[in-house]
Amino acid sequence: MTNFSVTRRQCLQAAGVFAAAMALGPRSLFAQSAPRTVRLGVGLKSLNASVINLLIGEALGYNVAEGFTVKGMAVGGNANVQVAVDRGDVEVGIAVPSYALPILAKGEWGEAISFYQYTYPYKWDVAVKPGSALKSYADLKGKNIGVSDFGGTEYPVTRNVLKNLGIDPDRDVKWTAVGGGVPAGVALQRGAVDALAYYDTGFGLIEGAGIPFEILTRPQGLPMIGGQFLMALRDKLKTDRALMVGFGRSAAKASTFLLANPTAGAKAFLKLYPETAPRGSSEEEAVKAVLVAVSRRIKLYQPPYPGFKMGQINPDEFTTEMALNGMEAKDLSRFYTNDLIDDINAFDAEAVKAQAMSYNG
Repeated sequence: MTNFSVTRRQCLQAAGVFAAAMALGPRSLFAQSAPRTVRLGVGLKSLNASVINLLIGEALGYNVAEGFTVKGMAVGGNANVQVAVDRGDVEVGIAVPSYALPILAKGEWGEAISFYQYTYPYKWDVAVKPGSALKSYADLKGKNIGVSDFGGTEYPVTRNVLKNLGIDPDRDVKWTAVGGGVPAGVALQRGAVDALAYYDTGFGLIEGAGIPFEILTRPQGLPMIGGQFLMALRDKLKTDRALMVGFGRSAAKASTFLLANPTAGAKAFLKLYPETAPRGSSEEEAVKAVLVAVSRRIKLYQPPYPGFKMGQINPDEFTTEMALNGMEAKDLSRFYTNDLIDDINAFDAEAVKAQAMSYNG
């Protein structure tokens, strides 16, 4: 007697193939061999909806159409992602310029290269308690600012913004690591910090927990820095070009899907990762929690630069961030490439939007 078993995600992959049939792009749906596993390194302690557009292609059929299945791996901090990519422990990782550019400036950059921008600037803010006397970034001088972690992106980015305003981030303010998600909101609520610097999906988690806060008005002339990218070893882009294009194309489709119907995207995410739903929540409440967390982030999937395609990288972001930190790199081509962007965007965006609008989970 044959012992036959199918995992939940295998079922979702199979269902997604047929649901996505009209949105698969140029590659043949049925001409694929057994899908390869692509390990995705994420600088988080646990997977959450902040990387939703890199994961839901699994449920929507986009991944298997490109010949792969994704395995999301939360490896902790951004430095750990870099190490994992360099060692080949993951095929694709999330690149964060605030960590990578200082290494590049020293001439010590390795063989990893960014090939797709999956979130564009600007996604950080500073929050205060409702009714706080702090009304602007200028009021932060002499105050205690909370961050989730000193390895988190909000720390170096907010430091740069303050520096741009003439506030010394080392002498004029105090920084306190307060933990991520709800604990960060609790620290602000209880007055453990005067203000909280965080990113969009982090504030979404706090908002979803019912903790009130007010966002300080962003200063004018905010530097367009802090995008996040997909990176892989340079040789992978040559030897496994089709796979890397496919990964980027899946992310681009998923981003298009989410922009068209965020609720459908949230449902797809929860089918893959039901453990991320708030404990004891109904399906409707779980979907709402995801939407609250990602509503700000989804707006950043499209490039803010006229004429740019989905995922296209603007090197001005790198030179601006380096200038803020007194750094310079003579050859940015070691750090990024747009060579895959045209192929990544070779799909029917209208078909993806139609799929999103008809998706019922």
